[in-house]
Amino acid sequence: MAFNEPTGSDKKVQDHLKETGEIPRHIAIIMDGNGRWAQEKKHPRTFGHSEGVHSVRDIVEVCGQIGVKYLTLYTFSTENWRRPKTEVAILMKLLIRSLRKETDKLHENNVRLLAIGDMSIMPPKVLKELNESIEKTRNNKTMTLVLALSYSGRWDILNAVKNMASDFKHNKISNSEIDEKIFSSYLVTANIPDPDLLIRTGGDFRISNFLLWELAYTELYFDKTFWPEFRRNKLYDAVREYQNRERRFGMTTKQIQSKKKA
Repeated sequence: MAFNEPTGSDKKVQDHLKETGEIPRHIAIIMDGNGRWAQEKKHPRTFGHSEGVHSVRDIVEVCGQIGVKYLTLYTFSTENWRRPKTEVAILMKLLIRSLRKETDKLHENNVRLLAIGDMSIMPPKVLKELNESIEKTRNNKTMTLVLALSYSGRWDILNAVKNMASDFKHNKISNSEIDEKIFSSYLVTANIPDPDLLIRTGGDFRISNFLLWELAYTELYFDKTFWPEFRRNKLYDAVREYQNRERRFGMTTKQIQSKKKA
């Protein structure tokens, strides 16, 4: 079973996007601004995280509807462990509750769930719920939802280097074999295509240690909207902007045009 078809004006917008340009195969999102949004409204920071779940639900649905195949959400970074213990504890409880509540819906909509990051330091209760959700949805094919948890790009690169060094020491790989493809195979994103589009909400202009290797040729889009208010219309704006850009991958415009005609 796939996502429900959009209706009314929403369907018109989606149909137009599909007709006028390429839909990104992989969208990655830095969901920033939950705490600031809550503080502006005189609520605790954790209220913003709770409200941000509604945006996740809407963005997952609309990505499935327009044909995005991979959606990666920067859910909890390695650096986030430095936050106050009470906030981290609430975030972990929110993650458990969300997994319990949303997994069935993901499964009904044929969405596969994956997680990337340093799972060795995740709380056992979170890992249990996460692994159950991943197992239940592992054969789904409409879209893959990737949660970056306890993740940082530098951690992943260092971890890849350590594993490569170990394999080199044990003669599993040789120096002459090492290239970009081999290196990528040691990253936690080995079986996930590089993002076509990165969206960051909340108004900051940085990538915050997210997918450092994978973002080499990704189109970057920054939106000042805080994550709890980032819904499908904002995603449509980002996709329109993506469709209006020329992705050259080091080539010239003339080469790109010739390639399209071939």
